Amino acid sequence: MTEAVDMLIEKKDQEAARQELLACGWAALPVSYRTPDVAPTLDEAQAWCRQLAETHYENFHVASWFLPKALRPHFQSIYAYCRVSDDLGDEVGSPEVALALLNFWGQELDACYEGRARHPVFVALAETIKECAIPKEPFADLLKAFRQDQVVSRYETMEEVLAYCRYSANPVGRLVLYATGEANEENFRLSDATCSALQLANFWQDVRSDYTERGRIYIPQKDMEFYRFQEEYIADGIVTPEFCALMHCEVDYARGLFQEGLPLIGKVNRDLAIDLDLFSRGGLEILRAIEERGYDVLSARPAISKSRKLKLMLRAVSSKLLPFMRLGPRS
Repeated sequence: MTEAVDMLIEKKDQEAARQELLACGWAALPVSYRTPDVAPTLDEAQAWCRQLAETHYENFHVASWFLPKALRPHFQSIYAYCRVSDDLGDEVGSPEVALALLNFWGQELDACYEGRARHPVFVALAETIKECAIPKEPFADLLKAFRQDQVVSRYETMEEVLAYCRYSANPVGRLVLYATGEANEENFRLSDATCSALQLANFWQDVRSDYTERGRIYIPQKDMEFYRFQEEYIADGIVTPEFCALMHCEVDYARGLFQEGLPLIGKVNRDLAIDLDLFSRGGLEILRAIEERGYDVLSARPAISKSRKLKLMLRAVSSKLLPFMRLGPRS
């Protein structure tokens, strides 16, 4: 009897601690992220996701111009899920709090698939899941990556980094393929290469901020050892010839993944192909920006210039209009 009472007390203490962590986490995030007492209607939930997508990330808004109107709510709900999940992991200042929030979010995902959605993200996502027949795995895989970020901050080999990308980046591409009706194993393979390449490009672009703001290094430790570069140099922004050689190697590897994934552009419908081209070329431009800085990503963050962004946009627009332009005027 005493043992049962002790277990009950311990369980209550654990739940109290969990609730305290959740309260700390929600306090650090926008009030709108909290689950409302009453579930919103589908229209309200989709408006919530649209607002988040169009105000939080300019590239999403630009890409959505090329999507069929009927698909936009699905992309917005998927984006909202990814955005909130990422913020739960990275914007609360404590691994313990982040893990509590991510576990809660995982329970909400389960509830969504069981028809019990309450949060605007999941009310909207439930409609996307139903219409596009999306399995739970890619959504759950993203949460695995965000949980991993709370407990793992170094990766020994590139294989380990790519294993992380398997959860952090590749599910996003698969979700897009499901939403556009282009889901098949060959497309998944090519999409995985592109998404991993995009993730690596972002890692190489953000080497210093990942280290100074989050304590993480995604450059493989084995590669750093081979090029005799110590992580202490990152915090101090010390760029050595060895570091430049290291980044040259990592940039070349990422470019190879982009090249591996590019054939996907010719395998999917035209609207999706335009977005894929836009994001793939954008990732390659990040690598080019790193090269143009002599692989110095420590003294300043390499970025794509506005003129180059405009060229990417014009290329995407031209590819969308070209078939109509070729038709010429009607006689």
